Amino acid sequence: MSAAASRFGDLPRTAAQRWGNETAISFRDVRLSFTELNSEIDRAACALLARGIRKGDVVGLWVTNRIEFTIALYAILRIGAIAAPMNTRYREHDVAYALKLAECKLLFIVERSGPIGYLEILKAVLPGFDGEQFERVEAFPHLTDIVVMSDSSDRGSLSWEGFLADADRVLPDALEKAVDDVRIDDIALIVFTSGTTGNPKGVMHDHTLLRSICERHDRWPLREGSVILNFLPMFHLFGMSEMVFGCMHTGARQVVMDAWDAEQATQLIESERVTALFGFETHYADILRVQAQSKADLSSLRFGGLPAGMENSNAVAKQVQAELCPTVSGWGMSEAGCYVCVSTLNDTEEQRCTTSGRPLSGLDVKIVEPGSGKEQPAGVEGEILWHGYTTMRGYFRDPEATAATIRDGWLCTGDRGFLRPDGFLQFLGRYKEMLKVGGENVSPAALETELLALVPAIEQVAVVGVPHPRLAEVPCAYIVLKPGTTCTIEDVKTRCKGKIASFKIPHYLVTVDALPMTASGKVQRVLLRDRAKQDLGVDV
Repeated sequence: MSAAASRFGDLPRTAAQRWGNETAISFRDVRLSFTELNSEIDRAACALLARGIRKGDVVGLWVTNRIEFTIALYAILRIGAIAAPMNTRYREHDVAYALKLAECKLLFIVERSGPIGYLEILKAVLPGFDGEQFERVEAFPHLTDIVVMSDSSDRGSLSWEGFLADADRVLPDALEKAVDDVRIDDIALIVFTSGTTGNPKGVMHDHTLLRSICERHDRWPLREGSVILNFLPMFHLFGMSEMVFGCMHTGARQVVMDAWDAEQATQLIESERVTALFGFETHYADILRVQAQSKADLSSLRFGGLPAGMENSNAVAKQVQAELCPTVSGWGMSEAGCYVCVSTLNDTEEQRCTTSGRPLSGLDVKIVEPGSGKEQPAGVEGEILWHGYTTMRGYFRDPEATAATIRDGWLCTGDRGFLRPDGFLQFLGRYKEMLKVGGENVSPAALETELLALVPAIEQVAVVGVPHPRLAEVPCAYIVLKPGTTCTIEDVKTRCKGKIASFKIPHYLVTVDALPMTASGKVQRVLLRDRAKQDLGVDV
């Protein structure tokens, strides 16, 4: 990696110098070269300065996949501001919490995506905001500006076009001074994760994270001429690091989708001659299903990234090798900036399909016995710990949670696994109670709090995960009703729709007279998961 690309904001400039007129990104009918994309990023960076954004200010991005997301993200990072991408499945409660937690000064928002009206949701969050003009709201004292990305309507001063027009008020010298002031150890990103305590946490990363992204992409067959289908959410570190940042480092062309659709993905792979993609086993299984029906020509595929290691993903991984393309695996977390361990195409098919790879250079992994912290030998399972330069700078405004997670330089993951004699990590699941719904983290504690607030009939609730053939697992809510009330799963879905992220809404509801408790008053979730075998007829 050249010194010129040691900061996130430098990536597009370096790419423009190397690959100039080659196509960098396409979305729907729009295609931009690396030179054009870099120019748009400079323009947006000037507009941010014109709107009063400076180094260290936090800028939120509540935007679906589109070219403007890439432009805005790089513009934020180029001037040393901090990007805080938000889950586009957030609804009123979620986005309000994230805005306050990260102390966002400016918010980029997409007006609408499909049936979801993001601007309407924001109007419900910000008292007095009518979608046309914005004035500071007492409940959100840090928020001073909103920019709306829209495919149809003109939002005047709030519009993306109106925002870019402000760039003319900033001289090039002012932009270059802001760029020169950015340091590698400055905070660049606040990414939101969920904790077992119930509240999202803001994971902070600086520009040194770029080293890890570039080093792993250099191990993979991605380069100028590669075409990568980007259907992973750009707000998520998986999609952000592997596509938004990775493609800019390798010179690969991004073909962007704004939402996952297996039929559209299959068509784009064929028409755009896509050579690589990253996704979870759910995405690959969907592509295989559609391809079996459509007989689309997917022979252009040469490489895939598929986090593997769990039994529910191994079978899909093996099928992909036989029917689509070779894939590599990996393991990581938001606190690591995505990957800690990865595999390469030089590894065996067994290693790539059943393990999570080996630690990247500069990163160390060890397995310890829960409780005692005693390091375990190869082949003996325990909690996965790791340390290295990609360790988060901490949780934003939460030193207690930071200290509880990082101990003596080692980050305690709460994940269960073991190191094999060949040095590959075998991930086995989570000690934490976090659910993984189609690649999204769901905190049972947070969901329980939200259900109690949204569904008046619920007296008590406990959420557990149950297996799902496509999403890996989904939430099941065990509830105790208030006297004289009734509640169905449809009642819960109706009350939750538009209020909380869709992937958190329970798929199953079971009414019980009482929740099983320990002597100390904690819900015995293990008993509930076991009970789900009988109640739902699923194999847990």
